[in-house]
Amino acid sequence: MNNQGKIKPIDIRSEMKKSYIDYAMSVIVSRALPDVRDGLKPVHRRILFSMHELGLTPEKGYRKCARIVGDVLGKYHPHGDTAVYGALVRMAQDFSQRCILVDGHGNFGSVDGDGAAAMRYTEAKMSKITTQMLRDINKETVDFVPNFDEEEKEPSVLPSRFPNLLVNGSTGIAVGMATNIPPHNLIEVIDGVLMLIEDSEVEVSELMTKIKGPDFPTAGIILGRAGIKSAYETGRGRILVRAKTDIEENKGRNSIIVTELPYQVNKARLIEGIADLVKDKKIDGISDLRDESDREGMRIVIELKRDANSNIVLNRLFKHTRMQDTFGVIMIALVNGEPQTLNLKQCLVYYLEHQKDVVRRRTQFDLDKALARAHILEGMKIALDHIDEVIRLIRASKSISEAKESLINAFELSEKQATAIVEMRLGRLTGLERDKIEDEYNEIMKTVNYLKGILADETVLLNIIKEELIEIRNKYGDTRRTAIEKNPYSIDEEDLIQETDVVITLTHAGYIKRLPADTYSAQKRGGRGIQGVTTKEDDFVEHIFITSTHNNLLLFTNKGKAFRLKAYEIPEGGRTAKGTNLVNIIPLANDDKIQAVISLKEFTEDNFLIMGTKHGLIKKTSLDKYSSIRKNGLNAINLREDDELIGAAITTGDSEMLFATKNGYSIRFSEKDVRGMGRTATGVKALTLRQDDIVVSMNIVKPEEELLVISEKGFGKRTLVSQYTLQHRGGKGVITYKVSDKTGKLVGARIVKDGDEMILINSNGVVIRLNVSGISTTSRNTMGVTLMKNGEGDNIVAIAKINCSDEINSEDDSLLEEIEETPFKAEEDVDINDDTTSETED
Repeated sequence: MNNQGKIKPIDIRSEMKKSYIDYAMSVIVSRALPDVRDGLKPVHRRILFSMHELGLTPEKGYRKCARIVGDVLGKYHPHGDTAVYGALVRMAQDFSQRCILVDGHGNFGSVDGDGAAAMRYTEAKMSKITTQMLRDINKETVDFVPNFDEEEKEPSVLPSRFPNLLVNGSTGIAVGMATNIPPHNLIEVIDGVLMLIEDSEVEVSELMTKIKGPDFPTAGIILGRAGIKSAYETGRGRILVRAKTDIEENKGRNSIIVTELPYQVNKARLIEGIADLVKDKKIDGISDLRDESDREGMRIVIELKRDANSNIVLNRLFKHTRMQDTFGVIMIALVNGEPQTLNLKQCLVYYLEHQKDVVRRRTQFDLDKALARAHILEGMKIALDHIDEVIRLIRASKSISEAKESLINAFELSEKQATAIVEMRLGRLTGLERDKIEDEYNEIMKTVNYLKGILADETVLLNIIKEELIEIRNKYGDTRRTAIEKNPYSIDEEDLIQETDVVITLTHAGYIKRLPADTYSAQKRGGRGIQGVTTKEDDFVEHIFITSTHNNLLLFTNKGKAFRLKAYEIPEGGRTAKGTNLVNIIPLANDDKIQAVISLKEFTEDNFLIMGTKHGLIKKTSLDKYSSIRKNGLNAINLREDDELIGAAITTGDSEMLFATKNGYSIRFSEKDVRGMGRTATGVKALTLRQDDIVVSMNIVKPEEELLVISEKGFGKRTLVSQYTLQHRGGKGVITYKVSDKTGKLVGARIVKDGDEMILINSNGVVIRLNVSGISTTSRNTMGVTLMKNGEGDNIVAIAKINCSDEINSEDDSLLEEIEETPFKAEEDVDINDDTTSETED
């Protein structure tokens, strides 16, 4: 029965299902979850925008919170005043938000759980950093939508010039889902965005070198990085947070002093909980408990009995109270109106895309405004060029509209130009005013070209975002409050590996292995030695060094890629085994060759990574920028077409470099001539190459050391580094070797000393091993001696020095007996009389 069409029977189950889904979506989208772009829920966004409209900027006075809440309720948020005021209060609490968005005046609650005073008693205005949330909102940077009664317009999102979602975090319970994003340090988050701008392919593990973990406003201590890693990689994780405590001794008794608590822990309830545990005798050893907190900071004093073990009591407090708490991270936010679980990189990517849109729209707004003004000025210039005719037409017109029409017809002006001319004051007709119009027009056209350049080139756009983020970071950033310490109860893989010295060998053909260092300690000096590795006939050990199992190994390829391994990750091989091919450990391409291997304990900002290329470029980057290298490698240097990496080394910032070229030139200069640059940079010119020349070696040198150079035809010589004049970077250098048909081109150069050994391999696959002690030291203007006699048409194609540490050289001679030694006798030095001068050029 439909009762004259006014009543329609329905299935209550389907109606409940439909209505509940509508309700759930309303809660998810319009109430409980933050937007990934500005990190705000609608109520917070409406409060800040309402304060912006009321003009409650930081430099002005406070306004009653009741007025702000009433404005929000009446215009934008038709819900209860308690919800709005509660949201406003939380934005003003320095123990709830990392960067407070509201500057409150009055009682806004406490960490003890005390509520805020009524809104009629408290006052508020925007904090200084909030101006960055609303910056450029009047330049059409964001979309505005109708409010609930379509009488007003409100922003769908704020410009948010800093990543508020991560900086202040967010907590919300929707229907069927919840979000719990912890607050972070402003400096670290902005540094993460800058890293993303520099390298869009950056991975979460690399971002974690900048964003180390949550930074709670109440400080505390995070135990372990496993929870942080899980949260950043998957969007979900459990972070263990502990109170900061100290043990003080007074008159023979110990006291536990608590100065920082985990985030969102109520101090008053914590103290009550401890008192109840003592009363119920679940914790023994506590004689007194008091709260000595004041405006200077938090201080909870837990006095212990004389016979109490302070560490045992403290561990029981961590176990039974919220002095140790777990923060469950659930990084859910709205992306294009839909809830998504986001990892760390996704949060930054969506924020950066928002910033691109904001800056692009702001630029378009400024461009439109500049073009409109230029259009008016062009009309004024036309009027001034024909001022007599303009005056005549205006005087002959009966009305303003007729005058405009006459000007439009006579000079092909637009209506806006004609209006500006009609309204122009007579004072603008002077020569000085005319010059002002001309100057203003020229300045505006410069602005127009600049703004068009921003819109046309995303690199310029990103640089603007970068500069503005750096400005905010420097102005509002502060030091990290929450410390991150190792979890004493967690076990990392490295903890299971005993730290011992090992020998790493890497052959020319790419076979690597790890051996205990004591493998070679059985024999004394002067012995014949033991065979340390079995190699193919045309292979030889190119890199050999002692390191620790816990040390990092950086491997650099000729294509500029860097790989990182822990020494214990290198498979251990037998004494005579040839080892494992590197392609089975790291994803090397077929044409990639390892050019350098570096062993280091940690990545510090004080040290630098220096790289040299075949085309004469040098790059210097802070070592800490390479602390996080993904499993498939990292582009250590941005190589130009046909260029290759020839060497890499770690320096302290004040070393000297020596580059040698194929045509026999070299340059020695101070590392201080090379400025530090980013990881993705290409580098700067180390030396100016002559035609058809390339760099064959890069060395870190000292004046007292010797340089060994070797040519294609098997000639070589040693020369003191001090004979190479110290020049400025970028010069053409000096002649280090007179290249001729007899000697062939230079193959390479190495810093050597007596006792070092060299490997030479020719185009026919013949390998010879030489002790450099048999090569006499000569001046730069000698050809040297024959090191290796080649057959007709054969040339030396590769050289290598066995990179042994001093420890190996001094104690483990057997380690050097890895290839059968070839007897070597130096021939007499041959002077080159036609090269007694050097050539330099900056």
